[in-house]
Amino acid sequence: MSAGQTAGGSARPAGTAAGAAAGTGSEAGTGAGPARAAGTRREPVLEAVGVTKRFPVRSAIPGRGGRRVVHAVENVSLSLYAGRITALVGESGSGKSTLARLLAQLHPLTEGEIRLHGEPVRATSGNAFRAYTSEVQLILQDPFASFNPVATIASTLRRAVALHHPGKSRAEQDGVVDRLFEQISLVPPRQFTGKYPHELSGGQLQRISIARALTASPAVFLADEPVSSLDVSIRLGILNLLRRLTEERDAAMLYVTHDIASARYFAADTAVMYAGQVVESGPSEAVTQQAAHPYTQLLISSAPDPSRAGAPRVRDIGQPPSLIEPPAGCRFHPRCPFAMDRCAREAPPSFDLPSGHAARCWLYADDPEARARRAENTAAVAGLTTGVTPDLAAGPTSGPATSGPAPSEPAGQ
Repeated sequence: MSAGQTAGGSARPAGTAAGAAAGTGSEAGTGAGPARAAGTRREPVLEAVGVTKRFPVRSAIPGRGGRRVVHAVENVSLSLYAGRITALVGESGSGKSTLARLLAQLHPLTEGEIRLHGEPVRATSGNAFRAYTSEVQLILQDPFASFNPVATIASTLRRAVALHHPGKSRAEQDGVVDRLFEQISLVPPRQFTGKYPHELSGGQLQRISIARALTASPAVFLADEPVSSLDVSIRLGILNLLRRLTEERDAAMLYVTHDIASARYFAADTAVMYAGQVVESGPSEAVTQQAAHPYTQLLISSAPDPSRAGAPRVRDIGQPPSLIEPPAGCRFHPRCPFAMDRCAREAPPSFDLPSGHAARCWLYADDPEARARRAENTAAVAGLTTGVTPDLAAGPTSGPATSGPAPSEPAGQ
């Protein structure tokens, strides 16, 4: 069934995420691990519930310009489950890295709450934060920027072991470090431990970043664009390592990426962010093969695909909105080829779809105008799974899209 071939969906409150929050154990995707294979439903390990983050913007001239804020993340709910990988996909500036840092408790929330093992947490400093980092570990995008350049790899990892396992002797710490190197497939350890970060390749250093996260034996990994700064030839090895560790340790993982194709390969569930909001979520196979939201459809259409070689590019649809003054209603409506009048007035709820995922889009309301536009959308996106580039940006004849640069997959957030 192509995207949009639904007779309307059942609406849920805005901010809830299907699929990524469902934990259904669906066979979609390839990175789910034990929980997905067993087909069981568990309680989430880590949850974002109605999370909102607004950053104040300082005026260039003190006392003038009023108080303005960046609406970086708006009413996002997301759940991570043991043994499952959830991908968070979106272009630069969509808020996905900010959400990962909120989950890591690196920024205070404006609204909403973070729950770990079902309990609300606010651990932004002191012993509470240290205890939280023993459960939730963030893996950063650029490994060279995340290591002390004047400390050897051995001293960096020994310090991490000492933080999370105080009381171990120097010999015991070295033993832990050696075992970590075996887990990340960098052997013999002595070939790497005496070196400084600049003496290693990006792929080797990212593996050591993962080893540093493993010192805490966390229940959750937050991987923020873990391969975007690496050569294409070594990305797959890092992704396979992360997936193996997630499965072996029955850990939950959030995989932040701008590459929706890798999300389908790597993650059991996928949530798509646009302008600080989750617009579509669910099992990765459903999100990528039966994309329902026009933004997700455009992301897929702009991704490289050999089956569409030589086909015309998606036409211009304009720039992303300002997050200082986000649009009213649906934040995608100024760029959407299928926008209706109500899209500019009312923010859409999340509609549950027959394919098992959800989309925040008025196309899936059960009214005559939505059904007509949904049929037009279905016809336009049929090429997403047939190898023909859909002319999405043209949209219906009654509603051409705004001109401007075409969306493309950014090099990283």
